[in-house]
Amino acid sequence: MRTNIDIDDDLMARAMAAGPFKTKKEAVEAGLALLERQAAYREILKWKGKLQWGWDDGEPRLDGQPNIVRAAEPDGPYRPATAAKPSPTPPRHGRR
Repeated sequence: MRTNIDIDDDLMARAMAAGPFKTKKEAVEAGLALLERQAAYREILKWKGKLQWGWDDGEPRLDGQPNIVRAAEPDGPYRPATAAKPSPTPPRHGRR
């Protein structure tokens, strides 16, 4: 959408210096995206303290599994991967 707006020159210069913007349009669009993102964050923050995450220790999970799942022990000792052996002659690239 094409729109003509009067923007303060000093504000635009500071905005252009604050980010990697090549054009004034990029700076304005980044500012509008930031406003949109901040509004979404405010909407999420409205739920702070009102949602329950996880389960209480005494409350069973719906799938019947224990509340805490520990990682299984490895079957054997740790063995780091072996490095590939270098080839005896390096490959040739390009023309001769």
